[in-house]
Amino acid sequence: MAKTLNEAAITTRNAREKLPAGVHWRGIDPEVHLGYRKGKRGGVWIVRWRNGVGYKQAKVGTADDSLSAGTLDFQAAIKRARELVESERLEVIAQAAGPVLTVQVAVEQYIAVRDARDSKRAGRKVRSDASQRLGRYVVGAPARGKQDEIPKATLANIALHKLTEADLREWQAGLPESLKHATRDRLGGDLKAALNSAYSANRERLDPRLPDIIKNGLRIDSDAEEADPVARDNQILADADIARLLRATREVDAEQEWEGDLFRLVLVLTATGARFSQVARMRVADCQLKAGRLIVPASRKGRGGNSGSLTIPVGHDVLDELLVATHGRDAGLPLLERWRHGQAPGGVSWVRTERGPWQSSSEMIRPWQAVRERAGLPSAIPYALRHTSIVRGIRANLPIRLVAALHDTSVGMIEAHYSRWIVDGLEDMARAAVVPLVPQSNEANVVNFKQ
Repeated sequence: MAKTLNEAAITTRNAREKLPAGVHWRGIDPEVHLGYRKGKRGGVWIVRWRNGVGYKQAKVGTADDSLSAGTLDFQAAIKRARELVESERLEVIAQAAGPVLTVQVAVEQYIAVRDARDSKRAGRKVRSDASQRLGRYVVGAPARGKQDEIPKATLANIALHKLTEADLREWQAGLPESLKHATRDRLGGDLKAALNSAYSANRERLDPRLPDIIKNGLRIDSDAEEADPVARDNQILADADIARLLRATREVDAEQEWEGDLFRLVLVLTATGARFSQVARMRVADCQLKAGRLIVPASRKGRGGNSGSLTIPVGHDVLDELLVATHGRDAGLPLLERWRHGQAPGGVSWVRTERGPWQSSSEMIRPWQAVRERAGLPSAIPYALRHTSIVRGIRANLPIRLVAALHDTSVGMIEAHYSRWIVDGLEDMARAAVVPLVPQSNEANVVNFKQ
């Protein structure tokens, strides 16, 4: 039968001053006691808690018997004692459940899932973007070919049950200053997803406050977001520039013998304003000639991705160019394809082997370089086609909600990154509503002022 705890008066300085030398206890939680050890020159706080058949004990801090600075009063000692006991109990649970979970373990498990998902989508083994970012800035990477070994960050060695907001902020502060905000944001999102995934799978052995620690520790500075806008002026192309790019694409397509595959890809990106990953998943059935529209799969953003689709009205000139890709083909086949190449048997030359869907936006890099040089637009990037499509909708005074829906994004993202063009469009609408207000006088009442 457990002994009854004789609680001592240790809550105030005056009460502790009257106590004799020695240790005096007071219960603060079930099977957790805060102790005050009084000595000749003041006292210290200690804590003990049930550990199996006995108790485990640890020092909490110095009591505020004479000084307030750097010491703990009774309430502060209780708070510190509870935190210490919770940490010690989590340590026991973490060790009893098997190998200790570290940030590195969490990140590597997340990378494996992301790589498997992207490989399944691509139909071949690939490394995900998250794998490359987290490998470079968190868990490191071994030497590959001419690439030197990348050492892992100090953060990688920290156990998840001991992770603090300070650890995450210190890691963020140690990132290269040259890193763009967009890259920092994606990197932080990858790490946040990895840590939250590990917590979801191991709730019973981790601190329940961990999600808040992750959220606050990886919070993005709002001032940094404003310093690096997504849509820059040189990425919003005039109609004449779009025409030059499409004309140059057709010429490069013919010269490099793409057989129309390159031109059709760029044309659909231009007409829909969709992302490459969406356009690459379009099927023959998504080209609806009679209805004058294209059906674009929704992006795979967010947890689990989206399974819907977007209906995009396009001109008959665009649909006429896609006739070649749809005529006589099964509805379930990819709408946009390209030739694959392989080495000829017994030789070193590369020959066409089979046709298949576009797999990665990196396949556009070389031909796009030739296209923008031919068009005289050396700074144009493929994503400029999406930016331009969004701004074109804004300038046409379409409702912002409709512009967002057509481009598979949110109203918040449109307002955050395209606010300048929204303001311009609203000003044009407001100017069209201006009416004369000053009454017109009869000619007989007109007074001419002397010059």
